[in-house]
Amino acid sequence: MAKTLYQKLVESHTVAQLDAQNVLLYADLHIMNEYTSPQAFAGLAEAGRTVAVPGQQMAVVDHIIPTHPVRVRVIQDPASALQASNLAKNCRAHGIVLFDTNDALQGIEHVIAPELGMIRPGMVVLCGDSHTTTYGAFGALGFGIGTSEVEHVLATQTLVYRLAQDMHIRVDGELPVGTTAKDLILHIISRIGAQGARGYVVEFTGSAIAALSMEARMTLCNMAVEAGARGALIAPDAKVTRYVLEHARDVAHTHASAALADWRQLFSDADAHFDAEHVFDASDVAPYVTWGTSPDQAIPITGKIPQPEAAKDVATRAATVQALRYTGLVAGTAIEGVPVQRVFIGSCTNARIEDLRAVAGIVKGYKVAPGVRAMVVPGSGAVRVQAEQEGIADILIASGFEWRQPGCSMCLAMNDDFLAPGERCASTTNRNFEGRQGRGGITHLMSPAMAAAAAITGRITDVRQLQQQPEQAEAAHV
Repeated sequence: MAKTLYQKLVESHTVAQLDAQNVLLYADLHIMNEYTSPQAFAGLAEAGRTVAVPGQQMAVVDHIIPTHPVRVRVIQDPASALQASNLAKNCRAHGIVLFDTNDALQGIEHVIAPELGMIRPGMVVLCGDSHTTTYGAFGALGFGIGTSEVEHVLATQTLVYRLAQDMHIRVDGELPVGTTAKDLILHIISRIGAQGARGYVVEFTGSAIAALSMEARMTLCNMAVEAGARGALIAPDAKVTRYVLEHARDVAHTHASAALADWRQLFSDADAHFDAEHVFDASDVAPYVTWGTSPDQAIPITGKIPQPEAAKDVATRAATVQALRYTGLVAGTAIEGVPVQRVFIGSCTNARIEDLRAVAGIVKGYKVAPGVRAMVVPGSGAVRVQAEQEGIADILIASGFEWRQPGCSMCLAMNDDFLAPGERCASTTNRNFEGRQGRGGITHLMSPAMAAAAAITGRITDVRQLQQQPEQAEAAHV
Protein backbone atom coordinates (compact mmCIF):
# COMPACT_ATOMS: atom_id res chain seq x y z
CA MET A 1 0.00 0.00 0.00
CA ALA A 2 1.35 3.42 -1.00
CA LYS A 3 2.29 5.62 1.95
CA THR A 4 3.06 9.26 2.60
CA LEU A 5 6.31 10.31 4.23
CA TYR A 6 4.37 11.13 7.40
CA GLN A 7 2.83 7.67 7.51
CA LYS A 8 6.25 6.07 7.06
CA LEU A 9 7.72 8.08 9.93
CA VAL A 10 4.87 7.25 12.28
CA GLU A 11 4.89 3.57 11.33
CA SER A 12 8.65 3.27 11.92
CA HIS A 13 8.27 4.78 15.42
CA THR A 14 5.08 3.04 16.57
CA VAL A 15 5.68 0.95 19.67
CA ALA A 16 2.04 -0.11 19.97
CA GLN A 17 -1.26 0.61 18.21
CA LEU A 18 -3.58 1.78 20.99
CA ASP A 19 -6.71 2.19 18.89
CA ALA A 20 -7.74 3.37 15.44
CA GLN A 21 -6.62 6.95 16.12
CA ASN A 22 -3.85 6.63 18.70
CA VAL A 23 -0.43 5.01 18.87
CA LEU A 24 2.39 4.84 21.39
CA LEU A 25 5.11 6.75 19.54
CA TYR A 26 8.84 6.43 20.22
CA ALA A 27 10.88 9.65 20.37
CA ASP A 28 14.44 9.72 19.06
CA LEU A 29 15.15 13.05 20.72
CA HIS A 30 13.42 15.11 23.38
CA ILE A 31 14.40 18.77 23.80
CA MET A 32 13.57 20.81 26.88
CA ASN A 33 13.73 24.44 27.91
CA GLU A 34 13.51 26.15 31.26
CA TYR A 35 9.85 27.11 31.19
CA THR A 36 8.03 23.92 30.08
CA SER A 37 10.05 21.34 32.05
CA PRO A 38 9.90 22.22 35.80
CA GLN A 39 6.45 20.72 36.46
CA ALA A 40 7.39 17.61 34.47
CA PHE A 41 10.47 16.96 36.60
CA ALA A 42 8.43 17.62 39.74
CA GLY A 43 5.83 15.06 38.66
CA LEU A 44 8.59 12.57 37.91
CA ALA A 45 10.03 13.02 41.41
CA GLU A 46 6.63 12.71 43.10
CA ALA A 47 6.02 9.41 41.33
CA GLY A 48 9.49 8.13 42.20
CA ARG A 49 10.43 7.69 38.56
CA THR A 50 13.70 8.34 36.75
CA VAL A 51 14.46 9.48 33.21
CA ALA A 52 14.32 6.43 30.96
CA VAL A 53 16.90 7.43 28.34
CA PRO A 54 18.97 10.44 29.47
CA GLY A 55 21.16 10.29 26.35
CA GLN A 56 18.17 11.09 24.15
CA GLN A 57 17.30 14.25 26.06
CA MET A 58 18.76 17.73 25.61
CA ALA A 59 18.01 20.94 27.51
CA VAL A 60 18.71 24.61 26.91
CA VAL A 61 18.07 27.92 28.64
CA ASP A 62 16.74 30.25 25.96
CA HIS A 63 13.33 31.83 26.64
CA ILE A 64 13.98 33.78 29.83
CA ILE A 65 17.65 34.60 29.32
CA PRO A 66 18.74 38.26 29.01
CA THR A 67 20.53 39.13 25.75
CA HIS A 68 22.52 42.20 26.81
CA PRO A 69 25.95 42.23 25.13
CA VAL A 70 27.97 41.35 28.24
CA ARG A 71 30.65 38.72 28.64
CA VAL A 72 29.01 36.93 31.57
CA ARG A 73 25.23 36.85 31.66
CA VAL A 74 23.31 36.85 34.92
CA ILE A 75 19.54 36.29 35.07
CA GLN A 76 18.36 39.07 37.39
CA ASP A 77 14.65 38.27 37.55
CA PRO A 78 14.19 35.96 40.59
CA ALA A 79 11.46 33.81 39.06
CA SER A 80 13.44 33.36 35.83
CA ALA A 81 16.65 32.63 37.72
CA LEU A 82 14.80 29.94 39.68
CA GLN A 83 13.56 28.34 36.46
CA ALA A 84 17.11 28.23 35.09
CA SER A 85 18.64 26.89 38.31
CA ASN A 86 15.94 24.23 38.63
CA LEU A 87 16.62 23.08 35.08
CA ALA A 88 20.34 22.85 35.81
CA LYS A 89 19.65 20.90 39.02
CA ASN A 90 17.30 18.47 37.25
CA CYS A 91 19.70 17.92 34.36
CA ARG A 92 22.57 17.19 36.76
CA ALA A 93 20.41 14.76 38.72
CA HIS A 94 19.37 12.81 35.64
CA GLY A 95 22.50 13.05 33.49
CA ILE A 96 20.96 15.24 30.78
CA VAL A 97 23.07 17.53 28.59
CA LEU A 98 22.30 21.21 29.27
CA PHE A 99 23.36 24.26 27.29
CA ASP A 100 23.19 26.73 30.14
CA THR A 101 23.23 30.51 30.34
CA ASN A 102 26.93 31.08 29.64
CA ASP A 103 27.70 27.95 27.61
CA ALA A 104 29.51 28.88 24.38
CA LEU A 105 27.05 26.68 22.45
CA GLN A 106 23.94 28.13 24.12
CA GLY A 107 21.23 29.47 21.85
CA ILE A 108 17.62 29.02 20.81
CA GLU A 109 16.67 25.35 21.00
CA HIS A 110 15.49 25.14 17.38
CA VAL A 111 18.69 26.77 16.14
CA ILE A 112 21.28 24.85 18.13
CA ALA A 113 19.78 21.36 17.71
CA PRO A 114 20.33 21.32 13.92
CA GLU A 115 23.69 23.10 14.02
CA LEU A 116 24.99 20.63 16.61
CA GLY A 117 24.02 17.72 14.36
CA MET A 118 21.24 16.43 16.59
CA ILE A 119 18.57 16.44 13.87
CA ARG A 120 18.72 13.77 11.17
CA PRO A 121 16.21 12.58 8.56
CA GLY A 122 13.68 10.04 9.74
CA MET A 123 13.69 11.07 13.39
CA VAL A 124 10.80 11.88 15.70
CA VAL A 125 11.71 14.95 17.76
CA LEU A 126 9.58 16.29 20.60
CA CYS A 127 9.81 19.51 22.59
CA GLY A 128 7.59 21.57 24.85
CA ASP A 129 7.49 24.30 22.22
CA SER A 130 5.13 24.57 19.26
CA HIS A 131 7.84 25.54 16.76
CA THR A 132 9.40 22.08 16.93
CA THR A 133 7.87 21.74 13.44
CA THR A 134 11.15 23.38 12.31
CA TYR A 135 12.77 19.96 12.04
CA GLY A 136 10.53 18.96 9.17
CA ALA A 137 13.13 20.70 7.01
CA PHE A 138 15.28 17.59 7.55
CA GLY A 139 12.57 15.04 6.85
CA ALA A 140 12.13 14.61 10.61
CA LEU A 141 8.76 14.63 12.34
CA GLY A 142 8.95 17.33 14.99
CA PHE A 143 6.10 18.76 17.04
CA GLY A 144 5.38 20.48 20.33
CA ILE A 145 4.01 18.75 23.41
CA GLY A 146 2.48 19.85 26.72
CA THR A 147 4.01 19.65 30.18
CA SER A 148 2.22 16.42 31.18
CA GLU A 149 3.48 14.88 27.93
CA VAL A 150 7.02 16.08 28.73
CA GLU A 151 6.82 14.07 31.94
CA HIS A 152 5.60 10.99 30.04
CA VAL A 153 8.46 11.25 27.54
CA LEU A 154 11.03 11.66 30.32
CA ALA A 155 9.71 8.55 32.03
CA THR A 156 9.20 6.32 28.99
CA GLN A 157 10.80 7.93 25.89
CA THR A 158 7.37 7.48 24.29
CA LEU A 159 4.23 9.54 23.76
CA VAL A 160 0.56 8.65 23.41
CA TYR A 161 0.05 10.22 20.00
CA ARG A 162 -3.15 10.97 18.11
CA LEU A 163 -2.67 10.43 14.39
CA ALA A 164 -2.93 13.45 12.08
CA GLN A 165 -4.24 13.74 8.55
CA ASP A 166 -1.98 14.34 5.56
CA MET A 167 -1.85 17.64 3.66
CA HIS A 168 0.21 18.21 0.53
CA ILE A 169 1.30 21.75 -0.37
CA ARG A 170 3.10 22.00 -3.70
CA VAL A 171 4.96 25.17 -4.65
CA ASP A 172 6.51 25.45 -8.11
CA GLY A 173 8.17 28.34 -9.92
CA GLU A 174 10.80 30.79 -8.69
CA LEU A 175 10.56 33.27 -5.84
CA PRO A 176 10.96 36.80 -7.27
CA VAL A 177 13.90 38.98 -6.31
CA GLY A 178 13.34 40.53 -2.89
CA THR A 179 11.24 37.64 -1.56
CA THR A 180 12.19 34.84 0.81
CA ALA A 181 10.86 31.72 2.50
CA LYS A 182 9.35 34.00 5.17
CA ASP A 183 7.31 35.77 2.50
CA LEU A 184 6.32 32.43 1.01
CA ILE A 185 4.98 31.03 4.26
CA LEU A 186 3.15 34.26 5.11
CA HIS A 187 1.63 34.11 1.61
CA ILE A 188 0.49 30.52 2.19
CA ILE A 189 -0.90 31.20 5.68
CA SER A 190 -2.77 34.27 4.45
CA ARG A 191 -4.42 32.09 1.77
CA ILE A 192 -5.36 28.99 3.77
CA GLY A 193 -5.90 30.72 7.12
CA ALA A 194 -4.60 30.35 10.66
CA GLN A 195 -6.63 27.13 11.01
CA GLY A 196 -6.21 25.99 7.42
CA ALA A 197 -3.92 23.09 8.31
CA ARG A 198 -5.46 22.25 11.69
CA GLY A 199 -5.28 18.53 12.33
CA TYR A 200 -2.82 17.94 9.47
CA VAL A 201 0.85 17.26 9.00
CA VAL A 202 1.86 19.24 5.94
CA GLU A 203 4.35 17.97 3.37
CA PHE A 204 5.88 20.68 1.17
CA THR A 205 7.04 19.71 -2.32
CA GLY A 206 7.74 21.37 -5.66
CA SER A 207 10.57 23.07 -7.51
CA ALA A 208 10.37 26.21 -5.36
CA ILE A 209 10.80 24.13 -2.20
CA ALA A 210 13.72 22.18 -3.68
CA ALA A 211 15.44 25.50 -4.48
CA LEU A 212 15.33 26.69 -0.86
CA SER A 213 18.41 26.54 1.34
CA MET A 214 18.33 24.54 4.56
CA GLU A 215 17.91 27.74 6.58
CA ALA A 216 14.99 28.78 4.41
CA ARG A 217 13.36 25.36 4.73
CA MET A 218 13.64 25.66 8.51
CA THR A 219 11.84 29.02 8.35
CA LEU A 220 9.09 27.50 6.21
CA CYS A 221 8.52 24.49 8.49
CA ASN A 222 8.87 26.60 11.64
CA MET A 223 5.87 28.74 10.67
CA ALA A 224 3.68 25.94 9.34
CA VAL A 225 2.30 25.69 12.87
CA GLU A 226 0.87 29.20 12.40
CA ALA A 227 -1.57 27.65 9.94
CA GLY A 228 -2.54 25.15 12.63
CA ALA A 229 -0.34 22.33 11.31
CA ARG A 230 0.59 19.55 13.72
CA GLY A 231 3.79 19.00 11.79
CA ALA A 232 5.60 19.94 8.60
CA LEU A 233 7.81 17.82 6.36
CA ILE A 234 10.12 18.16 3.38
CA ALA A 235 11.55 14.93 1.99
CA PRO A 236 15.33 14.84 2.46
CA ASP A 237 17.48 15.50 -0.58
CA ALA A 238 21.16 16.19 -1.34
CA LYS A 239 21.03 19.54 0.52
CA VAL A 240 19.78 17.83 3.65
CA THR A 241 22.36 15.07 3.39
CA ARG A 242 25.19 17.57 2.93
CA TYR A 243 24.04 19.67 5.91
CA VAL A 244 23.62 16.71 8.25
CA LEU A 245 26.95 15.10 7.35
CA GLU A 246 28.68 18.45 7.91
CA HIS A 247 27.12 18.89 11.34
CA ALA A 248 26.63 15.33 12.61
CA ARG A 249 30.22 14.12 12.65
CA ASP A 250 29.34 10.80 14.28
CA VAL A 251 27.20 9.93 11.26
CA ALA A 252 29.72 11.21 8.73
CA HIS A 253 32.62 9.28 10.27
CA THR A 254 30.96 6.00 11.19
CA HIS A 255 27.47 5.48 9.84
CA ALA A 256 27.25 7.47 6.59
CA SER A 257 26.58 4.55 4.23
CA ALA A 258 23.85 3.02 6.36
CA ALA A 259 22.30 6.42 7.05
CA LEU A 260 22.20 7.39 3.38
CA ALA A 261 20.54 4.09 2.50
CA ASP A 262 17.83 4.74 5.09
CA TRP A 263 17.33 8.38 4.13
CA ARG A 264 16.80 7.48 0.48
CA GLN A 265 13.58 5.71 1.53
CA LEU A 266 12.12 8.84 3.12
CA PHE A 267 9.66 10.12 0.54
CA SER A 268 5.96 9.91 -0.19
CA ASP A 269 5.13 7.20 -2.69
CA ALA A 270 4.00 8.47 -6.06
CA ASP A 271 0.42 7.22 -5.62
CA ALA A 272 0.15 7.99 -1.89
CA HIS A 273 -3.14 9.55 -0.79
CA PHE A 274 -3.26 12.99 0.85
CA ASP A 275 -6.38 14.15 2.66
CA ALA A 276 -5.99 17.72 1.39
CA GLU A 277 -4.00 19.38 -1.40
CA HIS A 278 -2.94 22.96 -2.16
CA VAL A 279 -0.91 24.31 -5.07
CA PHE A 280 0.91 27.66 -5.14
CA ASP A 281 3.04 29.49 -7.69
CA ALA A 282 6.18 31.01 -6.15
CA SER A 283 6.18 33.76 -8.78
CA ASP A 284 2.99 35.14 -7.19
CA VAL A 285 4.80 35.86 -3.92
CA ALA A 286 5.73 39.42 -2.96
CA PRO A 287 7.34 40.74 0.22
CA TYR A 288 4.67 40.20 2.89
CA VAL A 289 3.79 42.07 6.09
CA THR A 290 1.21 41.28 8.76
CA TRP A 291 -1.27 44.06 9.48
CA GLY A 292 -3.23 42.44 12.33
CA THR A 293 -2.86 40.18 15.35
CA SER A 294 -2.69 36.76 13.67
CA PRO A 295 -0.10 35.51 11.17
CA ASP A 296 -2.81 34.97 8.55
CA GLN A 297 -3.66 38.68 8.68
CA ALA A 298 -0.93 39.43 6.16
CA ILE A 299 -0.77 41.25 2.84
CA PRO A 300 1.85 42.07 0.20
CA ILE A 301 3.78 45.25 0.91
CA THR A 302 1.95 46.87 -2.01
CA GLY A 303 -1.46 45.94 -0.55
CA LYS A 304 -4.12 47.82 1.38
CA ILE A 305 -5.30 47.04 4.89
CA PRO A 306 -8.58 45.07 4.52
CA GLN A 307 -12.04 46.48 5.07
CA PRO A 308 -14.05 44.57 7.71
CA GLU A 309 -17.08 44.60 5.41
CA ALA A 310 -15.15 42.54 2.86
CA ALA A 311 -14.71 39.66 5.32
CA LYS A 312 -16.13 36.34 4.20
CA ASP A 313 -17.97 35.62 7.44
CA VAL A 314 -19.02 37.16 10.74
CA ALA A 315 -16.11 35.71 12.71
CA THR A 316 -13.53 37.05 10.25
CA ARG A 317 -15.23 40.43 10.25
CA ALA A 318 -15.11 40.60 14.05
CA ALA A 319 -11.45 39.52 14.07
CA THR A 320 -10.63 42.23 11.53
CA VAL A 321 -12.36 44.92 13.59
CA GLN A 322 -10.55 43.84 16.75
CA ALA A 323 -7.17 43.64 15.00
CA LEU A 324 -7.57 47.14 13.55
CA ARG A 325 -8.58 48.45 16.96
CA TYR A 326 -5.49 46.95 18.56
CA THR A 327 -2.98 47.94 15.86
CA GLY A 328 -4.43 51.41 15.31
CA LEU A 329 -4.43 50.99 11.54
CA VAL A 330 -7.09 52.28 9.18
CA ALA A 331 -8.89 49.97 6.77
CA GLY A 332 -8.30 50.77 3.13
CA THR A 333 -4.95 52.48 3.68
CA ALA A 334 -1.53 51.28 2.53
CA ILE A 335 0.61 49.13 4.82
CA GLU A 336 3.72 50.61 3.23
CA GLY A 337 4.83 53.75 5.00
CA VAL A 338 3.48 52.88 8.47
CA PRO A 339 6.06 54.24 10.96
CA VAL A 340 7.88 51.88 13.35
CA GLN A 341 9.73 52.64 16.56
CA ARG A 342 11.41 49.26 17.02
CA VAL A 343 12.99 46.62 14.79
CA PHE A 344 13.71 43.12 16.06
CA ILE A 345 15.74 40.62 14.05
CA GLY A 346 15.97 37.23 15.75
CA SER A 347 13.95 34.19 16.94
CA CYS A 348 13.90 30.50 15.97
CA THR A 349 12.32 31.60 12.69
CA ASN A 350 14.97 34.01 11.41
CA ALA A 351 18.17 34.21 13.46
CA ARG A 352 20.51 31.95 11.50
CA ILE A 353 23.63 33.09 9.66
CA GLU A 354 21.82 33.29 6.31
CA ASP A 355 19.28 35.68 7.85
CA LEU A 356 21.99 37.92 9.29
CA ARG A 357 23.84 37.98 5.98
CA ALA A 358 20.66 39.18 4.31
CA VAL A 359 20.28 41.98 6.86
CA ALA A 360 23.89 43.07 6.46
CA GLY A 361 23.46 43.09 2.70
CA ILE A 362 20.61 45.59 3.01
CA VAL A 363 21.97 47.92 5.71
CA LYS A 364 25.62 48.20 4.68
CA GLY A 365 26.35 51.88 4.12
CA TYR A 366 23.08 53.00 5.73
CA LYS A 367 22.16 54.19 9.20
CA VAL A 368 19.23 53.18 11.37
CA ALA A 369 16.60 55.93 11.08
CA PRO A 370 16.38 58.50 13.88
CA GLY A 371 13.88 57.49 16.57
CA VAL A 372 14.18 53.77 15.79
CA ARG A 373 15.73 51.26 18.17
CA ALA A 374 16.93 48.23 16.22
CA MET A 375 18.41 45.06 17.66
CA VAL A 376 19.81 41.86 16.21
CA VAL A 377 19.80 38.76 18.41
CA PRO A 378 21.64 35.83 16.81
CA GLY A 379 20.12 32.39 17.22
CA SER A 380 23.13 30.81 18.90
CA GLY A 381 26.63 31.41 20.18
CA ALA A 382 27.97 29.74 17.05
CA VAL A 383 25.95 32.04 14.78
CA ARG A 384 27.18 35.05 16.76
CA VAL A 385 30.83 34.01 16.39
CA GLN A 386 30.42 33.29 12.68
CA ALA A 387 28.76 36.67 12.08
CA GLU A 388 31.64 38.39 13.84
CA GLN A 389 34.21 36.43 11.84
CA GLU A 390 32.47 37.33 8.56
CA GLY A 391 32.31 41.03 9.43
CA ILE A 392 28.52 41.01 9.62
CA ALA A 393 28.48 42.22 13.20
CA ASP A 394 30.72 45.16 12.30
CA ILE A 395 28.32 46.19 9.52
CA LEU A 396 25.31 45.98 11.83
CA ILE A 397 26.99 47.93 14.62
CA ALA A 398 28.22 50.61 12.20
CA SER A 399 24.66 51.00 10.93
CA GLY A 400 23.35 51.56 14.47
CA PHE A 401 21.96 48.12 15.38
CA GLU A 402 22.37 46.66 18.86
CA TRP A 403 24.41 43.46 18.59
CA ARG A 404 23.11 41.16 21.31
CA GLN A 405 23.80 37.79 22.90
CA PRO A 406 21.76 34.75 21.71
CA GLY A 407 18.32 33.87 23.06
CA CYS A 408 14.62 34.06 22.30
CA SER A 409 14.65 37.71 23.37
CA MET A 410 11.77 39.88 22.16
CA CYS A 411 10.02 37.07 20.31
CA LEU A 412 7.79 36.49 23.32
CA ALA A 413 8.98 39.02 25.92
CA MET A 414 9.66 36.48 28.69
CA ASN A 415 12.83 38.41 29.49
CA ASP A 416 13.77 42.10 29.66
CA ASP A 417 13.55 42.61 25.89
CA PHE A 418 10.00 43.82 25.25
CA LEU A 419 7.93 46.54 23.62
CA ALA A 420 6.39 49.39 25.57
CA PRO A 421 2.64 49.96 25.17
CA GLY A 422 1.92 51.50 21.79
CA GLU A 423 5.35 50.77 20.32
CA ARG A 424 5.23 49.37 16.80
CA CYS A 425 7.82 46.80 15.80
CA ALA A 426 9.02 45.36 12.49
CA SER A 427 9.83 41.81 13.59
CA THR A 428 11.25 38.64 12.06
CA THR A 429 9.43 36.47 14.61
CA ASN A 430 6.60 33.99 14.05
CA ARG A 431 3.65 35.43 16.00
CA ASN A 432 1.99 38.83 16.13
CA PHE A 433 -0.62 38.12 18.82
CA GLU A 434 -1.83 40.93 21.08
CA GLY A 435 0.86 41.59 23.68
CA ARG A 436 3.16 38.89 22.30
CA GLN A 437 6.22 41.18 22.36
CA GLY A 438 5.08 43.24 25.32
CA ARG A 439 1.75 44.43 26.70
CA GLY A 440 0.23 46.91 24.26
CA GLY A 441 3.06 46.40 21.77
CA ILE A 442 2.22 46.07 18.06
CA THR A 443 4.03 43.50 15.94
CA HIS A 444 4.37 43.39 12.16
CA LEU A 445 5.88 40.10 10.95
CA MET A 446 8.18 40.23 7.94
CA SER A 447 11.41 38.82 6.52
CA PRO A 448 14.85 39.84 7.81
CA ALA A 449 15.44 41.89 4.66
CA MET A 450 12.12 43.70 5.11
CA ALA A 451 12.89 44.35 8.78
CA ALA A 452 16.28 45.75 7.77
CA ALA A 453 14.56 48.09 5.32
CA ALA A 454 12.19 49.26 8.05
CA ALA A 455 15.14 50.00 10.33
CA ILE A 456 16.82 52.15 7.68
CA THR A 457 13.73 54.11 6.67
CA GLY A 458 11.86 54.22 9.98
CA ARG A 459 8.73 52.79 8.42
CA ILE A 460 7.41 49.64 6.77
CA THR A 461 9.14 49.72 3.41
CA ASP A 462 9.31 47.61 0.28
CA VAL A 463 12.85 46.22 0.51
CA ARG A 464 13.03 46.11 -3.27
CA GLN A 465 13.27 49.91 -3.22
CA LEU A 466 16.42 49.72 -1.09
CA GLN A 467 18.25 47.21 -3.22
CA GLN A 468 20.12 50.09 -4.82
CA GLN A 469 22.93 52.47 -3.91
CA PRO A 470 23.09 53.90 -0.36
CA GLU A 471 22.92 57.51 -1.56
CA GLN A 472 19.66 56.74 -3.33
CA ALA A 473 18.21 55.25 -0.15
CA GLU A 474 19.03 58.32 1.89
CA ALA A 475 16.04 59.93 0.20
CA ALA A 476 13.86 57.36 1.94
CA HIS A 477 14.50 59.12 5.26
CA VAL A 478 12.90 62.31 3.96
